[in-house]
Amino acid sequence: MPRSILPEDRIHPAIRDRIAGLNQDLIAEVEAAVEANRVLVIGLGGNPHSGKARKLLTGRGIAFKYLQYGSYLNTWRRRNALKMWTGWPTFPMVFVDMVFIGGASDLKAFAEAGGLDALKG
Repeated sequence: MPRSILPEDRIHPAIRDRIAGLNQDLIAEVEAAVEANRVLVIGLGGNPHSGKARKLLTGRGIAFKYLQYGSYLNTWRRRNALKMWTGWPTFPMVFVDMVFIGGASDLKAFAEAGGLDALKG
């Protein structure tokens, strides 16, 4: 699945390093959490969809890691790095067994299709 990403040769050399390093600490933290946890939910405070995803997992007895990055009113610029990294425009962002599966409604569909069954208990 190719995604449109601006090719490096169309980025001025003077800013390439700035772009490459922008919020890489955040991406590294999330990548480490993806590798260390079978289920990871990334959300933000005040977002009802992040709560729905966590409630679904808790209700099914599935352990998960939750990372919260700010709220609607703050840290949105930092969160943009996650949106660009995943290609996903909204929160939450849910990973299962190191695979990005989407948001809360995608998690619900995944669960209804039996995708979480192996994680119970």
